[in-house]
Amino acid sequence: MVRWEPGAGGRLREAAMELYVERGFEQTTVAEIAQRAGVTARTFFRHFADKREVLFAGSDDLLAALTRAVAEAPAEASPMTVVAAVLDVAGGLLGQDHERTRQRQSIIEAHPELQERELIKLARMSAGVAEGLRERGVPAPEAALAAEAGLAVLRVAFGGWVSASDPGDLRVAMRETLAALRKVTAS
Repeated sequence: MVRWEPGAGGRLREAAMELYVERGFEQTTVAEIAQRAGVTARTFFRHFADKREVLFAGSDDLLAALTRAVAEAPAEASPMTVVAAVLDVAGGLLGQDHERTRQRQSIIEAHPELQERELIKLARMSAGVAEGLRERGVPAPEAALAAEAGLAVLRVAFGGWVSASDPGDLRVAMRETLAALRKVTAS
C-alpha cells in the first residue's frame, strides 16, 4: 500500500459507505475500510477518529458555512429572514447527492449511537446559528427560538426530501417547509 497517496480521505469515505451498505455498519471494521481504500489503518486514523466519524465528515465545514450565512445576512434582516438564508445554504450543501445522502441516512437511522451523533451535530448547528444571531444583537431567547425553529424546518424538510423518490431541490423543500411553519404559527 502506498503510504501518502493523495485523496485518501475521499477514498476512505467511499469505501466505508460501500461496506456499510454491503455488510452493515456494525459488521464493518476500520481495517476493512482501509483495505478497500488501499491505505493502512493508520492512515484511516489520520483522517477519522473512528468509523462513526466517516459518516459525519464535513460537519465542521457545514457549521462554518451556516454561521457565515448568519454573519453575511443584511444588517436589517429579521431573525427569521437570517434563518431562511441559513436554510438555503444548508439545502445547497446537504442536497448535492440525494442517493448518497439517502444511504447515509438509512445507516444512521438503523443505529442508535449514530442517531445520537446526528443529534449532537444538529444541536451544534442550532447553537452556532443562535450565537450568530446574538452577535447580530438579537436577544438570547429570540435567537435561540429562531435557531431552533430553523432546525425544526431543516429536519422536516430534510426528512421529506431524503425519503422522496423524486426529491427535487432541497433548498426548495426548505423554503416550502419554512412557509408552512410561518402559516401554522400565524395568529
